[in-house]
Amino acid sequence: MLDGIMIGLSTALNPYNLVFVVCGCLVGTFIGMLPGLGPMSAIALMIPIAASLDPSAGIILMAAVYYGAIFGGSTSSILINAPGVASTVATSFDGYPMAKQGKAGKALAVAAYSSFSGGVIGAILLLIAAPFLAKVSLSFHSTDYFALMVLGLTAVAAFAGQGNMLKAMLMTVVGLMLSTVGTDQTQGIQRFTLGMIDLLDGISFLLLVMATFALSEALMAILRPKASDEDRKKEQEAHNNLGSMKVSKEEVKEIAPVIGRSSILGFLVGVLPGAGATIASFLAYGTEQRLAGPTKGKLFGKGSIRGLSAPETANNAAATGSFVPLLTLGIPGSGTTAIMLGALIGYGIQPGPRLYIDQPAVFWSVIVSMWIGNIILLVLNLPLIPYIAKILAIPARFLLPLILFFSLIGVYFVSFNTFDIQLMIVFAVAAVTLRLLDFPLAPMILGFILGGMMEENLRRALLINNDSWSFLWERELTLAILTIAALTLVVPMLLPLYQKWRRTADRAGEGG
Repeated sequence: MLDGIMIGLSTALNPYNLVFVVCGCLVGTFIGMLPGLGPMSAIALMIPIAASLDPSAGIILMAAVYYGAIFGGSTSSILINAPGVASTVATSFDGYPMAKQGKAGKALAVAAYSSFSGGVIGAILLLIAAPFLAKVSLSFHSTDYFALMVLGLTAVAAFAGQGNMLKAMLMTVVGLMLSTVGTDQTQGIQRFTLGMIDLLDGISFLLLVMATFALSEALMAILRPKASDEDRKKEQEAHNNLGSMKVSKEEVKEIAPVIGRSSILGFLVGVLPGAGATIASFLAYGTEQRLAGPTKGKLFGKGSIRGLSAPETANNAAATGSFVPLLTLGIPGSGTTAIMLGALIGYGIQPGPRLYIDQPAVFWSVIVSMWIGNIILLVLNLPLIPYIAKILAIPARFLLPLILFFSLIGVYFVSFNTFDIQLMIVFAVAAVTLRLLDFPLAPMILGFILGGMMEENLRRALLINNDSWSFLWERELTLAILTIAALTLVVPMLLPLYQKWRRTADRAGEGG
């Protein structure tokens, strides 16, 4: 392994390759900041350039763009509540409230430190455990993936406020229902398309998330009662106030364990083909909300520093972990790594168990470049935070039309279909109505994201088991994951009842 690290260092620290790491990080960060674009779009744009480079430089460039886009994706989520990438949806839950409280600088700094830590720890784990984890990921069957998706859905408990569990579960079901719209990939049957050709391909994730978060936020701002001059002045001061970028010792102590746990969780989820950074970020957020306890847990969704750090750490660690199945098995873990797989094959390189033997320069240079890239990302992004946060200083009368414009244009430029704009407006109006009725929207997005993968793996499991549901209890790993999922969902529902019983028992004891 030491020889491999030395090969990786000599290749990655080559001035020629270092230029591509820096350029990839810059381009990825910029594209990640733009709502509507993401790692997949960024890497697709890099393919013509990468094709003209040697394999090591080309893959280093695309890898840098990938984790640069994940790193930069938090910016629009924190500042304008417009997560254009699925993996940064959970970041907006506490990042945006912090920005509204005049802590935009601290939110961006915490996101940067967490992203850096997750990426670096993920790269170390990748270096140490890649061959072993490749074997573990191969042992996962469709039944286990289905159970993993069910476990992911139990993160709904993290998004349910006091007494809102039923609403959160209902919104999760709505998300699952929306994921079924379109053409059934297995049998080619149209489902819930209402005879519309535009719905044959289903509902775009980007359309739904931009309508639910960015567009609805802009509409909510318009619908809010007109503030008095004094309130408006206070709000503008909060927006203009970048806040301290310094993270105190107490805050470091608070988020250090979160970063450690979320890095390992994110990396392990990222290793599983098809799981990815989105599931990792939601699982990390839900896990930390439960571990925070009743008092600190209530701060989640209102500007909790732990709630911001957990998903940011996990999605970057998962992005690194997704290279395990790509490099060691030749299996893309996401659409982004699928593009990179195509690029590797275009170079005449076949990813798989022999890659680090046949092409050690490519294998080890990608891993080493991740360490270098994360350092470069931190150095580049921290000095830019005061300038990036100035977006909030733009008066609302200018910022709201800009959010509306970029949301609509971002969706239109993906499909060039005006029907998507109309559907987006319908979803935005529905989202505003649901928000006014105090329904949480995050569970709907979670259900929508996991719905397609959940259905695909369930069908495959039933096909393998001759339409028998016995796989739910016959396979030990599947049963273990489903048991954890059941406990994760049931315990938060029973805890208030237990606490109420304890209070009643204590009063009875005092009265006696």
